[in-house]
Amino acid sequence: MVEASPKVVVVVPTYNERENLPVLAGLLAGLDLPNLHLLVVDDNSPDGTGEIADKLAAESGGRVTVLHRTEKDGLGRAYVAGMTRALEDGADVVVQMDADLSHPASVLPLMVSTLLADDTAVVIGSRYVPGGSTADEWPWHRKALSAWANLYVNTILGLGVRDATAGYKAWRAQTLRAIDLPSVHSNGYSFQVELNHRVVRRGLTIKEVPIRFEERVEGASKMSLGVQVESALAPWKLLREGRGGKP
Repeated sequence: MVEASPKVVVVVPTYNERENLPVLAGLLAGLDLPNLHLLVVDDNSPDGTGEIADKLAAESGGRVTVLHRTEKDGLGRAYVAGMTRALEDGADVVVQMDADLSHPASVLPLMVSTLLADDTAVVIGSRYVPGGSTADEWPWHRKALSAWANLYVNTILGLGVRDATAGYKAWRAQTLRAIDLPSVHSNGYSFQVELNHRVVRRGLTIKEVPIRFEERVEGASKMSLGVQVESALAPWKLLREGRGGKP
């Protein structure tokens, strides 16, 4: 009997991504990765992204599904909703991926194979391991801020992860259950840090594979001042509260 391929569900939160979403869906469909599914989590985008997602789903033969949410309440909340749905739908591997084409779809098969090769809990698509890089379009101060943010997080929490704020990740389903995903309270980019913190607190293994992080082509960045402030305070909050999940 031929063993079935693990079900891989890519969770992509969207808000005003009507130009990028069809491109991303096409890139994922073209990968040599069996049993790959796309779950779009749309936060009631006023530009019609949700309708485009529905059209993609109708034409996908069951490989694309859509979770419509009625309000825009942050990246972390969208991911928790989407990742929870993926687990309910029987995913073996859950992937976090941005809709803005900054995360290279071509690296996804390597991330999944690295995850499943041993007992690794999560694989990060990393800008800061050898072979990784950021877009040439990034100005020097943006690159410096990103590098400093990772140093800052690791100094406070001791994660031992080179790209602690990265949002491109492949998770084992059992890891997400072990870290009690529904109880994650962070939002914005600090969501990524809290997830890593919970994994490290349990002594689970994080691996990183290099990616080139590209600048978005269409649409606007979601990085607001409020998100930046929350991200700066989150490591101290996690350290003070000891709330990386149940020990």
